Amino acid sequence: MFKKFQPSSDISGQTPPKSSVQRSIRAAVLSQWKIEPETLEAIWPKKEGLIHVKCREHISIYTVHNEPLFFQHFDGPLYPTLRLLHKYPYILPKVGVDRGAIRFLLAGAHMMCPGFTSKGGYLPPADAALPVGALVAVHAEGKEHAVAIGITKLSTEEIKKVNKGVGVEIATHLGDDLWAIQSL
Repeated sequence: MFKKFQPSSDISGQTPPKSSVQRSIRAAVLSQWKIEPETLEAIWPKKEGLIHVKCREHISIYTVHNEPLFFQHFDGPLYPTLRLLHKYPYILPKVGVDRGAIRFLLAGAHMMCPGFTSKGGYLPPADAALPVGALVAVHAEGKEHAVAIGITKLSTEEIKKVNKGVGVEIATHLGDDLWAIQSL
């Protein structure tokens, strides 16, 4: 999503959303990320104004004090930025890929099911299974922090059973152009 993203040419405008829109964004973040209101208050205080940065290809980035906090493609889910995920690693459920998938992941490829089911991979146990369309933090074997954020294309139980095809569609990864932007 953020390959060849240049703020100087790909941003078409920045506007503060109305307060009613900010409330709906706040409610969406609380429901999609399964975080406590206190955590959201620490990330984005109610008194602070949110700025909607409109970008090419229908991407919206939301910032507070020029720091990108989350982004959205069309009217899809609100993804946290990787920098935000590194500060608050518990806001998304965790999945892991083996060492062999790391170079493909950092090149921007979607993650295939065998990367999760092999010896170095990790999927949540059956009692904490994730459904299709769940936002996940993708961790790499042997690494402390998440290296990507994506959305599941199959449930975690289906990933284990099918073990073929795309398991997680990657939205942003370590080293892409969104990672390079520290302020807008």
